Amino acid sequence: MKNSIKLQSKHKKTSIRFRRFLISICGIFVNVLLAFIMNKVGLPLYFDTLGTIGVAAITGYLFPAICTGVATNAICTLFYQPSIYLSFFNALIGIITVAFVKKYSFKKIGNVFLYALIIALISSLSVSFSQFAIYGENGTNLIAQNARAFASVTALPYLLSFCITTFLIYFLEKAFICIIMMILLHVIPKKFLSSFEDSFSNKILSDTEQQYLSNRHNDIKHPLHTRITSTFIIAATILVCVTGFIALRLYFDNSKKEKTEIALNCVKISADFIDPNKVDGFIKYGKDAPGYNETMTFLTNAWATSSVTYLYVIKTELDGARFIFDVEDPEGIEVAMKPGELLPYDKELEPFIDDLLSGKIVPPVESKSIFGKLITVTYPVYDDEGSTVCYVAADVSLDYLKSFIGSFIAKVFFVMAGFFLVIISYTIWTIGNNLSYPISTIAAYVDIFSDSVENQEKLEENAKQIRSLNIQTGDEIQKLYDAICRMTLSQTEQIRDIRRLSDSTVKMQDGLIITMADMVENRDSDTGAHIQKTAAYVKIIVEGLKKKGYYPQKITPKFMSDVVRSAPLHDVGKINIPDGVLNKPGKLTDEEFAIMKNHTTAGKEILEKAISSVQGENYLKEARNMAAYHHERWDGKGYPEGLHGEVIPLSARIMAVADVFDALCSPRVYKPAFPLEKSLAILQEGSGTQFDPKCVEVFMDSISEVKMILKKYNTTVVL
Repeated sequence: MKNSIKLQSKHKKTSIRFRRFLISICGIFVNVLLAFIMNKVGLPLYFDTLGTIGVAAITGYLFPAICTGVATNAICTLFYQPSIYLSFFNALIGIITVAFVKKYSFKKIGNVFLYALIIALISSLSVSFSQFAIYGENGTNLIAQNARAFASVTALPYLLSFCITTFLIYFLEKAFICIIMMILLHVIPKKFLSSFEDSFSNKILSDTEQQYLSNRHNDIKHPLHTRITSTFIIAATILVCVTGFIALRLYFDNSKKEKTEIALNCVKISADFIDPNKVDGFIKYGKDAPGYNETMTFLTNAWATSSVTYLYVIKTELDGARFIFDVEDPEGIEVAMKPGELLPYDKELEPFIDDLLSGKIVPPVESKSIFGKLITVTYPVYDDEGSTVCYVAADVSLDYLKSFIGSFIAKVFFVMAGFFLVIISYTIWTIGNNLSYPISTIAAYVDIFSDSVENQEKLEENAKQIRSLNIQTGDEIQKLYDAICRMTLSQTEQIRDIRRLSDSTVKMQDGLIITMADMVENRDSDTGAHIQKTAAYVKIIVEGLKKKGYYPQKITPKFMSDVVRSAPLHDVGKINIPDGVLNKPGKLTDEEFAIMKNHTTAGKEILEKAISSVQGENYLKEARNMAAYHHERWDGKGYPEGLHGEVIPLSARIMAVADVFDALCSPRVYKPAFPLEKSLAILQEGSGTQFDPKCVEVFMDSISEVKMILKKYNTTVVL
């Protein structure tokens, strides 16, 4: 039977997961299909979030919604490459939708309008800034083209125009999607939607227990799932940042190395072409020197076919570099140096001046000037004797590389962000379902189990609820859960056996009490059913005090039980009173009354001897208090010690009211039974003098119960 329940539960969970997977696949298909159609038609309305919103609204779970969004954009890359950069924002829409449906719904038009407005605003701002970070003002899609047209008409900045254009288009798209969602959610059966709520507590907890578990979880300052998830997110973020930084650094270094090699090849080819014997003529006559124009043409072609920024030929002198050739910019942005002009060395070249003057090969040098950050690569032009005549130099700009890397970082960030959300959502889902929720639920149920020890039925019910959780994680948590199930079952059985033994012991003790009390009562000729009636009155009074909130520190469940059970022993000391005094038909003399009063001290001594034979707390201590002090008075005029007020033990004050009332309502050899009204009047008269006023008050409030007791024992009192 147990295995059958486990299999049914496992099958149900598998079925729910399969349905989520199937709905996610449908959502991806709808997104990709609509995006493909819109792309082919050429409309800026992509509708590639309809499936994401649908999956989020139907399942109510982050992981399927995020996976749908990211997978959609990954597939759409096949026909629209920039789509991959928007996966993060599609996933973000799924997250917002899940949060929205948990608090609101798609059934109210006001909520739908608010949702469409929020989604359109977030989507437009996110897409606008991301597109601007990647493409700048050179975007090629329809929205970018419309944004440029809008900016030219309104004279607004391009980014602001892009945001406004995107918002208007997205609001129209999201509003249409919301209308479709309203229709879809209205058509789908509620039973199908509610089937995705498969948490443990939804199946077996009442509202009260749900609130109990919620309060237990609120007491936890640092929930396990929060700590684990936070640790994972921090670790993953650090790993991604470090990995990204290393990757970018390697890319930058490789790109710089590649450009340096291209520049080096360019200067080597140029150095081979330059005739060293004509260098002095080039410096002296410039463009009029023979072979100058042919050399400039070659250098210009070499510059145009490479990725170098500047290409020039210089002769190193002590005061600076004297230009021989400076390839002109075809667009005329930079003014070329004229042959023979002298330019001081940059400070970055100062360490290499001696090598340059001696004609040695120097390594590439990074410098920063008005032309930006550059890498300067030089190569000497040798004459026939192997001496350096001049240097061919090429500058490679690193500013372009930096701007390219900025765009590259943005692209990498948006691509990785989407998949990062998938990983994080899967981690949160896994931790919640397989770790945090099972542990917190087990802990809460064990708390409930431990708090219900006093009630055997509730204890057994809680043990059954723990077993019905049926946690199937297949790891150490399941082993812990199985051990707790065995422990609670064993403890329930042990407590049941202990309670049976305790009940048997209590019954035996109560039997002994009644036997002892009957032995005393049988010696007294006219106290019929006195112990039964006084015990009943004591119960009425102590329950009344509890109900009204009197003496809350004293009146505990144990005190109430001890007082009621001990009540029959309040006159146990009469066993030492001679029959002649105990059953005298007339009024007692002073000497006889003194003997009668000794029954209080005798009862105290008898019960103290009984207490000394039993270790620990026991109910006989209240029996001793009642036997010793039930004839004390509130005003201090009682016996045997003349105690007063709350100095008198509460159990004795309760017994005083019960004992006197029964004496008034019962016939004695020296008097008939008083009518009920007269007995109650005497009690009220003694309130605050002979009796505790609160005890009298609660007794008077329970006259109907008192009358039932009098009728039960067929007393002769007039009601």
